[in-house]
Order: sequence, then structure tokens, then C-alpha cells
Amino acid sequence: VPISWEEALDTLADKMMELRKNNEPEKLMYMRGRYSPTSTDLLYGTLPKIFGTPNYYSHSAICAEAERMGPGYTQGFFGYRDYDLTKTKCLVVWGCDPPSSNRQVPNAIAKFSDILDRGTVIAVDPRMSASVAKANEWLPIKPGEDGALAAGIAHVLLTEGLWSKEFVGSSKDGKNLFKTGATVDETAFAEKQTHGIVKFWNIEFKDRTP
Repeated sequence: VPISWEEALDTLADKMMELRKNNEPEKLMYMRGRYSPTSTDLLYGTLPKIFGTPNYYSHSAICAEAERMGPGYTQGFFGYRDYDLTKTKCLVVWGCDPPSSNRQVPNAIAKFSDILDRGTVIAVDPRMSASVAKANEWLPIKPGEDGALAAGIAHVLLTEGLWSKEFVGSSKDGKNLFKTGATVDETAFAEKQTHGIVKFWNIEFKDRTP
């Protein structure tokens, strides 16, 4: 049933006051889209704090700022960058959909067919996306199982000796020390550009078979 803006605001205000009276302000969640002075300074910046809820999220949480965290924490580069799709021969699209949502959607659309012509596209996603529809391989994992798949892949890379020795390093005697379920002496492995790979193997990867 259509209602006026005034009725909508009154309904919203009543619901918010009900949460306050029940001492449940955290049950209010505010999510905003792209930036504007109203959404940023007033609704996003002030309203949740005054109301008493920690649950307020901006557009950045699922966009560019979140995308910067990957290279930031792995390479120390907190900045925007795009991918070398022109030379890509194997594209793994994991939990994203570049032809539909990307900092440079037209670029991804233009380069996607060329990658398919010269190589392989593998999509890891629980949903049927545009990338999945075009991919050579689709891994329709269960929602929330990304970590299990990543750990299984890491386990295979290490136990079968498929990692980049030039980048990661190797054991000092040249033998593959990574055996399923077995811990590895950290001092027996000489790392290069990574940090703590043996420690993480011992804590997590050694038991994470596919």
C-alpha cells in the first residue's frame, strides 16, 4: 500500500525509538551507498554514534577500499591497481565478477574474450555470475567455504612441490619437507620473499587435504 514520505519517516522513527526503549540500539544497522555530504556526514557519520549502534557500513566496505586491503597486507602497497589482463593466460575469478563489477568494467569486458581465446578462465563462486557463465571451469563452492578451498589448494601446492621456489624459497637440503600431517622444522627451510610459510604449514596447512 503506497504511503507518504511523512508516514514512512514516522514509521522509521517509531521503530528506532522502540529499539532504544528496549535497550537494543545495536539492532539498528545503517548501510549507505556512494558518497554525498548527507549520507557521509549526517547519516553515516553522526546518526549511528548518537543512536548507539556500531553497525554502520559504507559503500567502501564492498568496493575499492576493501580491494586495496589485498595488496596492502600481502605486498605493503595500499593503493589502487588493475590487472594485466592483456597478457593473462589463466584467470582465476574468485568471489568476484569483473565484467559486472570492477574499477574498470569496460576494460574487463573488452579483455575477457581475448583471455578465453588464448587461455583459461576458472570461476570460484557459489552463484551463477557473468564470469561463471563464460568460464571454462566453475567451482560452485558452498557459501563460506572459500577458506577451506584455499587451504586445500595450498596443501597440494606444498606437498607436490608446485610452489615458486624462486619467490618462496625451499628447504636447505633441496628436498620437499611438506608431507601430509607432518610438522616441518622451521630452521630447515630458507624463505625468500614470504614470511612464516613453514609456521603456517605446521599450524594449519599440514592437515588441510582437499
